[in-house]
Amino acid sequence: MSTTGSLIVYISIWWIVFFSVLPIGIKSQNAKLGVELHGNDRGAPKNPKVGKKFLVTTLITSIIFIVIYYMVSQDYLNVRGYLQ
Repeated sequence: MSTTGSLIVYISIWWIVFFSVLPIGIKSQNAKLGVELHGNDRGAPKNPKVGKKFLVTTLITSIIFIVIYYMVSQDYLNVRGYLQ
């Protein structure tokens, strides 16, 4: 796998995992306080913890990418071979 191909695969996996991790642990401000707040979106989270989710996403993506890279380098996942 080339450097460019590896980078594209890593970034693609990262975004998929990020959007999967993003809604975990979110509570809206209304549900947290128990009163209705005016002037904001009903589903807006009070503390989304995006930094923590960024790190968790990077860790999960790195593990998935290492597995995929190993499979490609050992010829277990050879797309070119399947297309011939």
